[in-house]
Amino acid sequence: MGQAIRLAEPPGQRRDRRASERRRTSLAGRLVWRDVRSATRFATVLIRNVSELGAYVECVSGTPIPLHRLVFLQAERDQAGHGDLPAALREGRVLSAVYRIAPSQPSTGVPQGYALRLLVDSRPLSTVKDGARHAGLEPAPAGVSASA
Repeated sequence: MGQAIRLAEPPGQRRDRRASERRRTSLAGRLVWRDVRSATRFATVLIRNVSELGAYVECVSGTPIPLHRLVFLQAERDQAGHGDLPAALREGRVLSAVYRIAPSQPSTGVPQGYALRLLVDSRPLSTVKDGARHAGLEPAPAGVSASA
């Protein structure tokens, strides 16, 4: 059994491994989640950057959110720059997972920001529709055999 050794890349030569480009924004938004007692919680946030699969938000108000908590991210609709958001966020709220928490503000104890993974299907829509058709979840278009 051979073991491969993976060397760390020097900091100046790191490649950007993101699946999609991150765009800077400054849009108001809201996080909604349920705590351990199933009480609904809210936090007002500023969406600082966003991509098709992730976002970084700064907390303006609200209670701290635990790591790995599932939250809904929603951008306020009536503001400039709303059209630059990924399609999933333009349509409404998006289920997301908190995967990184920024250090807390000393004055409030509330974390300064959260990195979120948007839980959306990353495959192209045509691939998703083809998969649904082959699984029998969507009817085949006219003239196409469902058994093919």
